[in-house]
Amino acid sequence: MNIHRLLMCCVAATARWLPAVFLFAGCASQLRADEPRVLRAGAATSNITPFIGEKVVGGFVPAPSKNIHDELHARCLVLDDGKMRLAIVICDNLSISREICDEAKHLAQAATGLPVEKILIASTHTHSGPTARGGSRPTTESERAYQKFLAQRIADGVTRAVNHLEPARVGWGVGRVPGQVFNRRWRMKSLANVGNPFGGVDQVRMNPPAGSPDLLEPAGPTDPEVAFLAVQAKDGRPIALLANYSLHYVGGTRSGDNSADYFAVFADRIQQLLKADRQDPPFVGIMSNGTSGDINNINFRNPRGRQPPYQQMHRVADEVAAEVARVYQTIAFHDWVPLGMIQRELTLARRRPSPELLERAKKLLSGELKPSHPREVIYAQRTLDLAKEPPEVTIVLQALRIGDLGIATSPFETFAE
Repeated sequence: MNIHRLLMCCVAATARWLPAVFLFAGCASQLRADEPRVLRAGAATSNITPFIGEKVVGGFVPAPSKNIHDELHARCLVLDDGKMRLAIVICDNLSISREICDEAKHLAQAATGLPVEKILIASTHTHSGPTARGGSRPTTESERAYQKFLAQRIADGVTRAVNHLEPARVGWGVGRVPGQVFNRRWRMKSLANVGNPFGGVDQVRMNPPAGSPDLLEPAGPTDPEVAFLAVQAKDGRPIALLANYSLHYVGGTRSGDNSADYFAVFADRIQQLLKADRQDPPFVGIMSNGTSGDINNINFRNPRGRQPPYQQMHRVADEVAAEVARVYQTIAFHDWVPLGMIQRELTLARRRPSPELLERAKKLLSGELKPSHPREVIYAQRTLDLAKEPPEVTIVLQALRIGDLGIATSPFETFAE
Protein backbone atom coordinates (compact mmCIF):
# COMPACT_ATOMS: atom_id res chain seq x y z
CA MET A 1 0.00 0.00 0.00
CA ASN A 2 1.38 3.40 -0.97
CA ILE A 3 0.48 5.64 1.96
CA HIS A 4 0.83 9.40 1.63
CA ARG A 5 0.55 11.78 4.54
CA LEU A 6 -0.90 15.07 5.62
CA LEU A 7 0.59 16.35 8.85
CA MET A 8 -1.82 18.83 10.31
CA CYS A 9 -1.53 21.40 13.05
CA CYS A 10 -4.48 20.86 15.28
CA VAL A 11 -6.98 22.94 16.74
CA ALA A 12 -7.41 22.98 20.37
CA ALA A 13 -4.84 24.90 22.29
CA THR A 14 -4.89 24.32 25.99
CA ALA A 15 -1.20 25.00 25.92
CA ARG A 16 0.99 26.26 23.07
CA TRP A 17 -0.11 24.24 20.06
CA LEU A 18 1.69 22.64 17.19
CA PRO A 19 1.41 20.06 14.47
CA ALA A 20 2.75 16.55 14.62
CA VAL A 21 3.85 13.80 12.29
CA PHE A 22 1.67 10.72 12.21
CA LEU A 23 0.79 8.14 9.54
CA PHE A 24 -2.58 6.43 9.47
CA ALA A 25 -3.35 3.50 7.17
CA GLY A 26 -7.02 3.22 8.07
CA CYS A 27 -9.24 0.17 8.00
CA ALA A 28 -11.13 -1.90 5.48
CA SER A 29 -14.54 -0.87 4.19
CA GLN A 30 -17.59 -2.29 5.93
CA LEU A 31 -19.81 -2.24 2.81
CA ARG A 32 -21.21 -5.53 1.57
CA ALA A 33 -20.06 -6.65 -1.84
CA ASP A 34 -23.57 -6.25 -3.30
CA GLU A 35 -23.98 -2.64 -2.10
CA PRO A 36 -23.25 0.20 -4.52
CA ARG A 37 -20.18 2.14 -3.47
CA VAL A 38 -20.71 5.88 -3.80
CA LEU A 39 -18.35 8.47 -2.41
CA ARG A 40 -19.90 11.87 -1.75
CA ALA A 41 -18.28 15.18 -0.89
CA GLY A 42 -19.37 18.70 -0.05
CA ALA A 43 -17.44 21.85 0.80
CA ALA A 44 -18.22 25.34 2.07
CA THR A 45 -16.68 28.37 3.73
CA SER A 46 -17.99 30.28 6.71
CA ASN A 47 -16.93 33.87 7.42
CA ILE A 48 -15.33 34.15 10.89
CA THR A 49 -13.97 37.72 10.61
CA PRO A 50 -14.05 39.61 13.94
CA PHE A 51 -15.21 43.17 14.42
CA ILE A 52 -12.61 45.90 13.93
CA GLY A 53 -11.17 46.71 17.33
CA GLU A 54 -10.77 43.12 18.48
CA LYS A 55 -7.17 42.41 19.43
CA VAL A 56 -4.70 40.99 16.92
CA VAL A 57 -2.83 38.40 18.97
CA GLY A 58 0.04 37.19 16.77
CA GLY A 59 2.63 39.52 18.30
CA PHE A 60 4.13 39.61 21.78
CA VAL A 61 1.87 42.52 22.71
CA PRO A 62 -1.74 42.16 21.41
CA ALA A 63 -3.20 45.35 19.97
CA PRO A 64 -6.67 46.31 18.66
CA SER A 65 -7.23 45.75 14.94
CA LYS A 66 -7.65 48.86 12.76
CA ASN A 67 -8.54 47.27 9.45
CA ILE A 68 -9.73 44.06 7.79
CA HIS A 69 -7.27 43.44 4.97
CA ASP A 70 -8.93 40.16 3.99
CA GLU A 71 -11.78 38.21 5.53
CA LEU A 72 -11.10 35.22 7.80
CA HIS A 73 -12.88 31.94 7.12
CA ALA A 74 -13.58 28.45 8.40
CA ARG A 75 -13.05 26.23 5.36
CA CYS A 76 -15.01 23.00 5.57
CA LEU A 77 -14.87 19.68 3.74
CA VAL A 78 -17.25 16.77 4.37
CA LEU A 79 -16.71 13.28 2.96
CA ASP A 80 -19.09 10.29 3.04
CA ASP A 81 -18.23 6.77 1.75
CA GLY A 82 -21.71 5.34 2.41
CA LYS A 83 -20.81 3.98 5.84
CA MET A 84 -18.85 6.80 7.43
CA ARG A 85 -19.16 10.56 7.25
CA LEU A 86 -16.40 12.89 8.48
CA ALA A 87 -15.65 16.60 8.41
CA ILE A 88 -12.43 18.62 8.24
CA VAL A 89 -12.51 22.30 9.20
CA ILE A 90 -9.51 24.64 8.87
CA CYS A 91 -9.93 28.04 10.53
CA ASP A 92 -8.08 31.29 9.92
CA ASN A 93 -7.03 31.80 13.51
CA LEU A 94 -3.87 31.71 15.62
CA SER A 95 -5.27 28.89 17.77
CA ILE A 96 -8.61 27.78 19.14
CA SER A 97 -9.24 26.45 22.62
CA ARG A 98 -10.54 22.95 23.29
CA GLU A 99 -13.73 24.42 24.78
CA ILE A 100 -14.60 26.35 21.61
CA CYS A 101 -13.84 23.38 19.37
CA ASP A 102 -16.06 21.14 21.50
CA GLU A 103 -18.89 23.69 21.38
CA ALA A 104 -18.61 23.97 17.59
CA LYS A 105 -18.67 20.18 17.22
CA HIS A 106 -21.76 19.81 19.38
CA LEU A 107 -23.55 22.54 17.43
CA ALA A 108 -22.62 20.82 14.16
CA GLN A 109 -23.82 17.47 15.50
CA ALA A 110 -27.16 18.99 16.52
CA ALA A 111 -27.61 20.46 13.04
CA THR A 112 -26.36 17.55 10.92
CA GLY A 113 -26.20 14.40 13.04
CA LEU A 114 -22.45 14.16 12.39
CA PRO A 115 -20.80 12.65 15.52
CA VAL A 116 -18.44 15.02 17.34
CA GLU A 117 -15.60 12.47 17.15
CA LYS A 118 -15.85 12.54 13.35
CA ILE A 119 -15.10 16.28 13.10
CA LEU A 120 -11.55 17.62 12.84
CA ILE A 121 -11.07 21.34 13.57
CA ALA A 122 -7.65 22.98 13.13
CA SER A 123 -6.22 26.49 13.01
CA THR A 124 -3.96 27.83 10.28
CA HIS A 125 -1.92 29.77 12.87
CA THR A 126 -2.18 33.14 11.16
CA HIS A 127 -0.43 35.75 13.32
CA SER A 128 -2.81 38.50 12.22
CA GLY A 129 -6.09 37.26 13.66
CA PRO A 130 -8.13 37.39 16.89
CA THR A 131 -7.85 35.28 20.00
CA ALA A 132 -9.88 32.15 20.53
CA ARG A 133 -7.91 30.87 23.49
CA GLY A 134 -9.23 29.63 26.79
CA GLY A 135 -7.44 28.47 29.93
CA SER A 136 -6.46 30.86 32.72
CA ARG A 137 -5.95 33.83 30.41
CA PRO A 138 -8.63 36.45 31.11
CA THR A 139 -10.97 37.31 28.25
CA THR A 140 -13.12 40.38 27.80
CA GLU A 141 -16.85 40.29 27.18
CA SER A 142 -16.12 41.17 23.55
CA GLU A 143 -13.65 38.30 23.19
CA ARG A 144 -16.13 35.86 24.70
CA ALA A 145 -18.77 37.11 22.25
CA TYR A 146 -16.39 36.46 19.36
CA GLN A 147 -15.61 32.97 20.60
CA LYS A 148 -19.32 32.13 20.77
CA PHE A 149 -19.74 33.54 17.27
CA LEU A 150 -16.76 31.48 16.06
CA ALA A 151 -18.20 28.22 17.38
CA GLN A 152 -21.54 28.88 15.67
CA ARG A 153 -19.94 29.86 12.36
CA ILE A 154 -17.79 26.72 12.33
CA ALA A 155 -20.94 24.66 12.83
CA ASP A 156 -22.68 26.65 10.08
CA GLY A 157 -19.83 25.83 7.69
CA VAL A 158 -20.08 22.11 8.42
CA THR A 159 -23.84 22.27 7.92
CA ARG A 160 -23.47 23.99 4.57
CA ALA A 161 -20.85 21.45 3.45
CA VAL A 162 -23.24 18.63 4.34
CA ASN A 163 -25.96 20.36 2.33
CA HIS A 164 -23.57 20.41 -0.66
CA LEU A 165 -22.85 16.65 -0.60
CA GLU A 166 -22.80 15.12 -4.10
CA PRO A 167 -21.21 12.08 -5.80
CA ALA A 168 -17.48 12.72 -6.00
CA ARG A 169 -14.04 11.27 -6.55
CA VAL A 170 -10.76 11.93 -4.77
CA GLY A 171 -7.03 11.88 -5.43
CA TRP A 172 -3.90 12.88 -3.59
CA GLY A 173 -0.35 13.86 -4.32
CA VAL A 174 2.86 15.34 -2.96
CA GLY A 175 4.96 18.17 -4.33
CA ARG A 176 8.09 19.89 -3.02
CA VAL A 177 8.69 23.57 -2.33
CA PRO A 178 12.06 23.69 -0.51
CA GLY A 179 12.81 27.35 -1.15
CA GLN A 180 10.21 28.83 1.23
CA VAL A 181 10.90 26.92 4.45
CA PHE A 182 13.80 27.76 6.78
CA ASN A 183 14.61 26.49 10.24
CA ARG A 184 14.30 29.42 12.66
CA ARG A 185 16.46 27.91 15.42
CA TRP A 186 20.22 28.41 15.00
CA ARG A 187 23.39 27.38 16.73
CA MET A 188 25.54 30.44 17.26
CA LYS A 189 29.30 30.84 17.44
CA SER A 190 29.15 32.86 20.64
CA LEU A 191 27.18 32.06 23.83
CA ALA A 192 26.66 35.81 24.18
CA ASN A 193 23.99 35.49 21.46
CA VAL A 194 21.89 32.72 23.04
CA GLY A 195 20.68 34.40 26.23
CA ASN A 196 17.02 33.73 26.96
CA PRO A 197 14.26 35.85 28.58
CA PHE A 198 14.39 33.73 31.75
CA GLY A 199 17.87 34.87 32.75
CA GLY A 200 19.57 31.77 31.36
CA VAL A 201 21.53 30.64 28.30
CA ASP A 202 20.09 28.37 25.61
CA GLN A 203 21.87 25.98 23.30
CA VAL A 204 20.37 27.63 20.22
CA ARG A 205 18.70 30.93 19.36
CA MET A 206 15.29 31.29 17.78
CA ASN A 207 14.99 33.97 15.09
CA PRO A 208 18.58 35.25 15.26
CA PRO A 209 19.60 38.47 13.50
CA ALA A 210 19.35 37.70 9.78
CA GLY A 211 22.73 37.85 8.08
CA SER A 212 24.65 37.84 11.38
CA PRO A 213 28.29 36.68 11.10
CA ASP A 214 27.70 34.76 14.35
CA LEU A 215 25.37 32.23 12.64
CA LEU A 216 26.81 28.72 12.78
CA GLU A 217 24.17 26.29 11.47
CA PRO A 218 20.42 25.57 11.70
CA ALA A 219 19.51 23.45 14.72
CA GLY A 220 17.21 21.18 12.72
CA PRO A 221 15.88 20.28 9.25
CA THR A 222 12.91 21.54 7.26
CA ASP A 223 10.06 19.65 5.59
CA PRO A 224 9.73 20.83 1.96
CA GLU A 225 6.77 18.59 1.07
CA VAL A 226 3.38 20.01 0.22
CA ALA A 227 0.86 17.16 0.39
CA PHE A 228 -2.71 17.57 -0.81
CA LEU A 229 -6.11 15.94 -1.15
CA ALA A 230 -8.08 16.86 -4.28
CA VAL A 231 -11.86 16.39 -4.51
CA GLN A 232 -13.81 16.50 -7.77
CA ALA A 233 -17.41 16.06 -8.83
CA LYS A 234 -18.12 13.12 -11.12
CA ASP A 235 -17.89 15.40 -14.17
CA GLY A 236 -14.41 16.61 -13.15
CA ARG A 237 -15.52 19.93 -11.64
CA PRO A 238 -13.20 20.75 -8.69
CA ILE A 239 -15.06 20.73 -5.36
CA ALA A 240 -12.22 21.32 -2.93
CA LEU A 241 -8.49 20.95 -2.42
CA LEU A 242 -6.90 20.53 1.00
CA ALA A 243 -3.14 21.10 1.11
CA ASN A 244 -0.63 20.91 3.94
CA TYR A 245 2.74 22.70 4.13
CA SER A 246 5.14 22.98 7.06
CA LEU A 247 5.41 26.77 7.16
CA HIS A 248 4.57 28.60 10.39
CA TYR A 249 3.13 31.64 8.57
CA VAL A 250 4.55 34.40 6.33
CA GLY A 251 3.47 37.73 7.81
CA GLY A 252 4.46 41.07 6.36
CA THR A 253 1.08 42.65 7.10
CA ARG A 254 0.38 46.26 7.99
CA SER A 255 0.16 47.06 11.68
CA GLY A 256 -3.40 46.62 12.93
CA ASP A 257 -4.57 44.53 9.97
CA ASN A 258 -6.58 41.34 10.27
CA SER A 259 -5.43 38.90 7.62
CA ALA A 260 -5.61 35.16 6.95
CA ASP A 261 -1.99 35.28 5.72
CA TYR A 262 -0.64 33.11 2.90
CA PHE A 263 -3.09 30.32 3.73
CA ALA A 264 -5.95 32.33 2.20
CA VAL A 265 -3.83 33.59 -0.69
CA PHE A 266 -3.05 29.97 -1.55
CA ALA A 267 -6.76 29.10 -1.44
CA ASP A 268 -7.54 31.89 -3.89
CA ARG A 269 -4.62 31.10 -6.19
CA ILE A 270 -5.26 27.36 -6.43
CA GLN A 271 -8.86 28.16 -7.36
CA GLN A 272 -7.58 30.23 -10.27
CA LEU A 273 -5.06 27.62 -11.39
CA LEU A 274 -7.70 24.86 -11.36
CA LYS A 275 -10.09 27.12 -13.32
CA ALA A 276 -12.66 26.78 -10.56
CA ASP A 277 -13.73 30.43 -10.22
CA ARG A 278 -17.40 31.37 -9.77
CA GLN A 279 -18.78 27.86 -9.52
CA ASP A 280 -22.06 26.93 -7.88
CA PRO A 281 -21.54 25.66 -5.25
CA PRO A 282 -18.22 27.48 -4.89
CA PHE A 283 -14.89 25.67 -4.97
CA VAL A 284 -13.13 25.65 -1.59
CA GLY A 285 -9.33 25.88 -1.45
CA ILE A 286 -7.78 25.01 1.91
CA MET A 287 -4.25 25.23 3.29
CA SER A 288 -3.49 23.61 6.65
CA ASN A 289 -0.42 24.08 8.83
CA GLY A 290 2.06 21.24 9.09
CA THR A 291 5.07 20.57 11.30
CA SER A 292 6.33 24.13 11.57
CA GLY A 293 7.14 24.79 15.22
CA ASP A 294 10.73 25.52 14.21
CA ILE A 295 10.09 26.66 10.62
CA ASN A 296 9.40 30.09 9.16
CA ASN A 297 9.86 32.02 5.91
CA ILE A 298 13.05 33.91 6.82
CA ASN A 299 16.30 32.97 5.10
CA PHE A 300 18.62 33.91 7.97
CA ARG A 301 21.79 33.23 5.97
CA ASN A 302 20.77 35.37 2.99
CA PRO A 303 18.02 37.76 4.13
CA ARG A 304 15.80 39.50 1.60
CA GLY A 305 15.40 43.26 1.59
CA ARG A 306 12.39 45.18 2.87
CA GLN A 307 9.23 44.55 0.81
CA PRO A 308 5.81 46.19 0.54
CA PRO A 309 3.14 44.71 2.86
CA TYR A 310 1.67 41.40 1.67
CA GLN A 311 4.11 40.97 -1.22
CA GLN A 312 6.02 38.06 0.30
CA MET A 313 2.93 36.07 1.26
CA HIS A 314 1.74 36.32 -2.36
CA ARG A 315 5.13 35.08 -3.58
CA VAL A 316 5.02 32.11 -1.22
CA ALA A 317 1.39 31.24 -1.95
CA ASP A 318 1.90 31.52 -5.71
CA GLU A 319 4.90 29.18 -5.63
CA VAL A 320 3.19 26.59 -3.44
CA ALA A 321 -0.02 26.74 -5.49
CA ALA A 322 1.92 26.37 -8.74
CA GLU A 323 3.61 23.21 -7.45
CA VAL A 324 0.29 21.75 -6.27
CA ALA A 325 -1.32 22.55 -9.63
CA ARG A 326 1.59 20.86 -11.43
CA VAL A 327 1.29 17.64 -9.41
CA TYR A 328 -2.53 17.83 -9.63
CA GLN A 329 -2.28 17.13 -13.36
CA THR A 330 -0.54 13.79 -12.69
CA ILE A 331 -2.61 12.22 -9.90
CA ALA A 332 -5.15 9.40 -10.24
CA PHE A 333 -8.70 10.02 -9.05
CA HIS A 334 -10.79 7.31 -7.36
CA ASP A 335 -14.56 7.03 -7.64
CA TRP A 336 -14.71 5.45 -4.20
CA VAL A 337 -12.28 4.95 -1.30
CA PRO A 338 -12.87 3.77 2.27
CA LEU A 339 -12.90 6.39 4.99
CA GLY A 340 -11.75 5.94 8.57
CA MET A 341 -11.41 8.20 11.58
CA ILE A 342 -10.43 7.52 15.17
CA GLN A 343 -10.04 9.83 18.15
CA ARG A 344 -8.24 9.37 21.44
CA GLU A 345 -7.72 11.61 24.44
CA LEU A 346 -4.34 11.76 26.15
CA THR A 347 -3.70 13.29 29.57
CA LEU A 348 -0.30 14.90 29.98
CA ALA A 349 1.49 16.47 32.93
CA ARG A 350 2.06 20.16 32.37
CA ARG A 351 5.59 21.48 32.70
CA ARG A 352 5.65 23.79 35.74
CA PRO A 353 7.77 26.89 36.38
CA SER A 354 10.29 26.32 39.17
CA PRO A 355 9.99 28.31 42.43
CA GLU A 356 13.14 30.21 41.44
CA LEU A 357 11.65 31.15 38.07
CA LEU A 358 8.41 32.31 39.69
CA GLU A 359 10.28 34.45 42.21
CA ARG A 360 12.35 36.01 39.45
CA ALA A 361 9.20 36.76 37.42
CA LYS A 362 7.61 38.52 40.41
CA LYS A 363 10.69 40.67 40.91
CA LEU A 364 10.76 41.65 37.24
CA LEU A 365 7.11 42.66 37.24
CA SER A 366 7.43 44.62 40.50
CA GLY A 367 10.47 46.50 39.22
CA GLU A 368 12.73 45.05 41.91
CA LEU A 369 14.81 43.37 39.19
CA LYS A 370 15.95 45.17 36.04
CA PRO A 371 15.40 43.16 32.81
CA SER A 372 18.43 42.26 30.71
CA HIS A 373 16.47 40.80 27.77
CA PRO A 374 14.03 42.81 25.59
CA ARG A 375 11.15 40.35 26.23
CA GLU A 376 11.94 39.44 29.82
CA VAL A 377 8.95 41.26 31.32
CA ILE A 378 6.56 39.69 28.79
CA TYR A 379 7.81 36.21 29.64
CA ALA A 380 7.67 36.98 33.35
CA GLN A 381 3.92 37.57 33.06
CA ARG A 382 3.54 34.40 31.00
CA THR A 383 5.43 32.49 33.67
CA LEU A 384 2.95 33.60 36.32
CA ASP A 385 0.03 32.78 33.99
CA LEU A 386 1.42 29.29 33.42
CA ALA A 387 1.62 28.69 37.16
CA LYS A 388 -2.16 29.19 37.37
CA GLU A 389 -2.89 26.45 34.82
CA PRO A 390 -3.99 22.98 36.03
CA PRO A 391 -1.14 20.49 36.60
CA GLU A 392 -2.48 18.25 33.83
CA VAL A 393 -3.95 18.84 30.38
CA THR A 394 -6.09 16.45 28.33
CA ILE A 395 -5.56 16.70 24.58
CA VAL A 396 -7.35 15.25 21.57
CA LEU A 397 -5.49 13.22 18.96
CA GLN A 398 -7.24 12.34 15.70
CA ALA A 399 -6.26 10.19 12.74
CA LEU A 400 -8.11 9.97 9.42
CA ARG A 401 -7.90 7.59 6.53
CA ILE A 402 -9.06 8.60 3.05
CA GLY A 403 -8.12 5.68 0.84
CA ASP A 404 -4.33 5.47 1.06
CA LEU A 405 -4.01 9.01 2.42
CA GLY A 406 -3.40 9.51 6.12
CA ILE A 407 -4.16 12.70 8.07
CA ALA A 408 -3.23 13.14 11.72
CA THR A 409 -3.35 15.97 14.24
CA SER A 410 -1.58 17.14 17.35
CA PRO A 411 -2.42 20.28 19.35
CA PHE A 412 1.18 21.47 19.75
CA GLU A 413 3.80 23.34 17.72
CA THR A 414 5.64 20.22 16.57
CA PHE A 415 9.11 20.61 15.08
CA ALA A 416 9.71 19.53 11.47
CA GLU A 417 12.24 16.93 12.56
